[in-house]
Amino acid sequence: MKRTLFMVSVIAAVVLGAVLSCGAADDMAAFVKSNIQWLGHDTFRIAGDRTVYIDPFKIKKADKADIILITHDHFDHCSGADVKKLLGPKTVVVTPGGGCKGFRADERIVKPGDRLEVGGIAIEVVPSYNVKKDFHPKDKGYAGYIITVKGKRIYHAGDTDHIPEMKTFKNIDIALLPVSGTYVMTADEARAAALEIKPRIAIPMHYGDIVGTRGDAERFAEGLKGKVEVIILEKQ
Repeated sequence: MKRTLFMVSVIAAVVLGAVLSCGAADDMAAFVKSNIQWLGHDTFRIAGDRTVYIDPFKIKKADKADIILITHDHFDHCSGADVKKLLGPKTVVVTPGGGCKGFRADERIVKPGDRLEVGGIAIEVVPSYNVKKDFHPKDKGYAGYIITVKGKRIYHAGDTDHIPEMKTFKNIDIALLPVSGTYVMTADEARAAALEIKPRIAIPMHYGDIVGTRGDAERFAEGLKGKVEVIILEKQ
């Protein structure tokens, strides 16, 4: 009798765990749908208590950003003309090394390892670099970001390869990962990175403009099937 009760308790715990896990996944997917827009390439608009843009490039319409995060000074990530379209009187631009030009704003110059808070948004600056190619050298101090929006930890990798520091990123809810290859990780390398980071949801980026295709995003998703939920966002 005791053994039967024990088995019933175990089964009930497993079922409850599965139900809670499914509910959490549904909640996270709903958050992505309501709060995260992919605007192409590495550009995202994240809505919450503050409006955050990351690497604005080829912005179609003006908006007012509370925070703009720049990962590095390449033209397709640091576009002064696009930053200008998003500036309001209190916009804060966070950028590594101060290399982003072509606009005037309240700038916070950062480097990997820094932590700051802007308008109630916690921002962690993390490394972003190439391992076996020279497009994004580690010594340049280029950045990825982990930001907390509505209690969700969102990691934007910037232009990076699969790097050892990714092992140290904890409790990532949503990971925005480049998948195109050439200048950044391939889809297979990004899959390995996702398995190491263990986000609740992974979103592919860095394709469909300059380099990479939707096929790279689909290959990334296929490689993570049953392991990490992948959402391929439609370009807004």
